[in-house]
Amino acid sequence: MRVPAPRRLLTALAAAALLVTGAVSAQATPQAASRDSVRAEKKEPKPTVVLVHGAFADASGFNDTIARLQKDGFPVIAPANPLRDAAQDAAYISSVVDSIDGPVILAAHSYGGFVITNAARGHDNVKALVYMGAFAPDKGESALQLAEQFPGSELGGALITRQYPVPGGDPGTDGYIDPAKFRSVFAADLPASRTRLMAATQRPGSLQGLSGASGVPAWKAIPSWYLIPTADKVIPPAAQRFMAKRAGSKVTEIRSSHVVMISHPDAAAKIIKSAYTATR
Repeated sequence: MRVPAPRRLLTALAAAALLVTGAVSAQATPQAASRDSVRAEKKEPKPTVVLVHGAFADASGFNDTIARLQKDGFPVIAPANPLRDAAQDAAYISSVVDSIDGPVILAAHSYGGFVITNAARGHDNVKALVYMGAFAPDKGESALQLAEQFPGSELGGALITRQYPVPGGDPGTDGYIDPAKFRSVFAADLPASRTRLMAATQRPGSLQGLSGASGVPAWKAIPSWYLIPTADKVIPPAAQRFMAKRAGSKVTEIRSSHVVMISHPDAAAKIIKSAYTATR
């Protein structure tokens, strides 16, 4: 039976529409998948970065590093390390990790490395340890012991001490860096105007904490990264290389004083982001 011309035209147009719709759907499928992938990536939570400072400093030393991490979407916490007792300091930072839902990267400077080595134990959500001019002790070692194990530290000759009262016990002893030696020992690559302020506001480390013995190190079970400042006069670079090799850390070296996260915040943020990329 012959189909009238108007009906033939409508049939042809309908068939063409079906072909075009099919072609568009075929083209849209990979694009839609790509969009879904982007959405999924955006929804994937980034780990909380917990930054732990060391002695003779406070959490504000991480400010420039924090700004770079926050710009890239990382939640960041930089708690005040008590700097009183090695075991108690680790327990405090451990309690901070307990309060965080989701994955965590623990990153630390100087004595803070001693603290995270012990605080990370038993936390399945800690995905990486990042040491920046920091101690990574093994069981039984102390921060002071490791600083003196290799030549090059000028910390001992720059320390001044003060006693502080301990309720119901013998007085404790705090260690400070002599303000006259603070810049040359601690932060030689920062402007003198800044290091004068840092010296005046430094938080002391108790000798009890600095000489306390580490427990079983978390780096035996958690992957680690190490940023080594090669002009460090507090923790000799040789000591840091020794600790990094023993821990199996992925190492980056940079020409810097001890306060590498202040003088080179880009490098500090980069190594933390490298740990994230490798462990996601």
